[in-house]
Amino acid sequence: MTKRIGVLTSGGDCAGLNATIRAVTLRAHHGYGWTTVGLHNGTLGLLSRPVEAAVLDPAKLDAALARQGGTFLGSTNRGNPFAYPMPDGKVADRSAEMVAGLRELGLDGLVGVGGDGSLAILRRLLEPTKLPLVGIPKTIDNDVANTERAVGYSTAVAIATEALDRLQPTGASHERVMVLEVMGRDAGHIAIAAGIAGGADVVLIPVLRWHLDRVVAHVARLRAAGRSSALVVVAEAAGQSDEAPDAASDAPGHGVGEWLARRLSKATGAEARATVLGHVQRGAMPIAEDRLLASALGVHAVDLLADGKADRMVAWWNRQVIDVPLDKVVGRSRTVDPDGTLVRTARALGICLGDVT
Repeated sequence: MTKRIGVLTSGGDCAGLNATIRAVTLRAHHGYGWTTVGLHNGTLGLLSRPVEAAVLDPAKLDAALARQGGTFLGSTNRGNPFAYPMPDGKVADRSAEMVAGLRELGLDGLVGVGGDGSLAILRRLLEPTKLPLVGIPKTIDNDVANTERAVGYSTAVAIATEALDRLQPTGASHERVMVLEVMGRDAGHIAIAAGIAGGADVVLIPVLRWHLDRVVAHVARLRAAGRSSALVVVAEAAGQSDEAPDAASDAPGHGVGEWLARRLSKATGAEARATVLGHVQRGAMPIAEDRLLASALGVHAVDLLADGKADRMVAWWNRQVIDVPLDKVVGRSRTVDPDGTLVRTARALGICLGDVT
């Protein structure tokens, strides 16, 4: 009997999702003769009647699609089915409606592409259906447990590094401190990797408790040594160090980068400018590394379903594809190791991490 599997993308978009969908569909078709159904807008498409989904045609999923950013299936990072926001401001459990939508599609398995939060929701949603689920990790944060890399991370680092490459000459031309705020929630992987690759002078990440006076002292030393500018990278969740703002108007609010630029300018006397990359890190053409990762993970996800395995996530570890139980992924997070290779490398290069003088 011909198998019929589904694939959906959930959570924030990132580069490499289309390459992932393509890999799943092509492996299912060429390897097993299966049909792949693409679910639109993550789990939200399951609330529509008929369900928002379509059979994917392998002939139309060419190499051009793998180069495109975003996800042509659409995604969502809102609308938790177990606490769905309603028009009256209340929340409701609409998981039963989504389960009914899944049953309407007549699937024999589902490949879910998402971060730890999305995979946790999918796992809980599918539990009463007994529908086999295989997860594929994707997030620019790279904070999914038990995988060295997630789809989208490498491209985000490349974009942040390019931003530093562009900020350095303009900072030097005007003798400014250039502060770059990058995404990454509580992880800090993008900040530390891009900071090293882009030659930053200061990198501030959530896992290391940094102190503003130590950053100020480092910038002052650079200026005393004849440097006309400095590059600072700060993760969006790095906080405001241990210094209380002088007034409410000086609080970090939603932008630690802007706050840090103001504080550095005031403390050092140097002109400082902040750049917030925001969603620019997500919406790019995936670099080769993300396309390769997406392809390898997508193929292995289908192979797991073919082998009768489920409730697992495919992962990249020690330069090869493996798979791990989903219960070792959901509810966990992988942040930057404060004693790991990247932190040690940054310190060895003379990069200030704000935690020591």
